[in-house]
Amino acid sequence: MAEQNSTMGYEQARDELIDVVRRLEAGGATLEESLALWERGEELARVCRNWLEGARARLDAALAAEEAEELAAGEAEQAAVDAEEARRGRAGDER
Repeated sequence: MAEQNSTMGYEQARDELIDVVRRLEAGGATLEESLALWERGEELARVCRNWLEGARARLDAALAAEEAEELAAGEAEQAAVDAEEARRGRAGDER
């Protein structure tokens, strides 16, 4: 079952987890069936958690890259302003 879980998408795992929870909440299952459902629910919750952690890591990486680009652009802009001010300062000294 673990091999199947590794290829299972988030939505598929979530939908099956919802079904497992409904079946447990409905009652009527034997103790053995309930334990099997609970174990399956734990596996599915782990699959969902892994997908969500991966998604969070991708978002964090994208946000960090965007922030780094903005910082670099700001530093380049400041360097251009500093160079222009220095050029104007030298031009004023030459007069």
